[in-house]
Amino acid sequence: MTYFAVDQAAEDESEWEQIRAQYPAQEPFLNLNNAAVSPPPVVVQEAVVDAYRFISRNPDYNMWSRLDAALPGIKRELAELIDCAPEEIALNRNSSEGLSTAIFGIPLNKGDQVLISPWDYPSVCAGWFQRQQREGIEVVNCGFDLMDSDEDIIDTYVAAMTPFTRVLQLTHMYHWNGRILPIRRLCEIARERNIITIVDGAQTFAQMQVSFRQLDCDFFVTSLHKWLGAPVGNGMLIVNKRQIEQTWPLLAPFDQPAVHIDKFDHWNLGTYNSAIQAAIAPAIEFHKTIGASRMHARLRELTRYWVGLAQDIPGFRLQTVTDTDSLGAISLFSIDSLDMRKLERDLRDNHQVHVKYRTVKHVEGLRVSPHIYMLKRDLDTFVTALRNAVEEGSRRF
Repeated sequence: MTYFAVDQAAEDESEWEQIRAQYPAQEPFLNLNNAAVSPPPVVVQEAVVDAYRFISRNPDYNMWSRLDAALPGIKRELAELIDCAPEEIALNRNSSEGLSTAIFGIPLNKGDQVLISPWDYPSVCAGWFQRQQREGIEVVNCGFDLMDSDEDIIDTYVAAMTPFTRVLQLTHMYHWNGRILPIRRLCEIARERNIITIVDGAQTFAQMQVSFRQLDCDFFVTSLHKWLGAPVGNGMLIVNKRQIEQTWPLLAPFDQPAVHIDKFDHWNLGTYNSAIQAAIAPAIEFHKTIGASRMHARLRELTRYWVGLAQDIPGFRLQTVTDTDSLGAISLFSIDSLDMRKLERDLRDNHQVHVKYRTVKHVEGLRVSPHIYMLKRDLDTFVTALRNAVEEGSRRF
């Protein structure tokens, strides 16, 4: 079986060598779990350190009167990247915090229905089930397979909709295996039925081109420490203007009355580390020098490259569709007859390769997620290590 088709316009590897030189070295492991946390470019790392030193000289004034003064400009730059209004952007710590803001902030009554899927992020499902236990809303799990067609997935969600459905929880790209959902069409159907839409975009923003306006969802949530390359501790929540006023904030706002996007912002936490947010700007600038389209093409190329090398390994089973333009950095594979938890440990402990074991429902395997600082020779190293680990594992059984 052929799993992939090589991109026709693969770029010269020397160009990516120059990009690699702008990232910190990844050691002691070859880091193939960038879908969890990506390293920031060196310029971003240095910006955090410089900002922290600047804060230390006069913490109260330098944090809130100097560094925070740049935040409106950062929101404008983020809005340009994702095609929304700056007045719809709230900055927070990560996707989970943004999703919790939507999950617990949307007004619902007993008996109102929320549609989720078993593939949504675990804490997302847990949040909705908590509201079900506390408030008596009804959470409906829409069952489909990650390898189903877009049409089948749309049909599954539509079949679950009733006059009581109030919220449609969606994941743009599943972190399990990189599957992209037909979000734009699902949001369109939801709008026609007056259903609020929440899109978990943790894995799509900055990895590929995303337009909030084209999706026309009510909430879009992402982490900036994955594909944008901002420091860990940065997230973005976009709330459509039509939803801002009636949505409750996760934390009580400091300033009253709070009716604008500010009520969802990070400063409601109390004291926080402004140095982390000060480094969003250089991360944006670095990302813009590459561009989302070029980045997506490169990540798609890297995924197809390693799969092409690995597909003849005995028992290799890919659980990601690669012959689609929506393919990105995330893929999932398993090896028949081998324990995937043990294979993950073996790759890390004996071959210095870090991938991520993932399991949900009947899906189990190792997730592989390269980033643009990685080169094809890194993936050569990975596949050689995988081949050796599989041979060693097979001999033990």
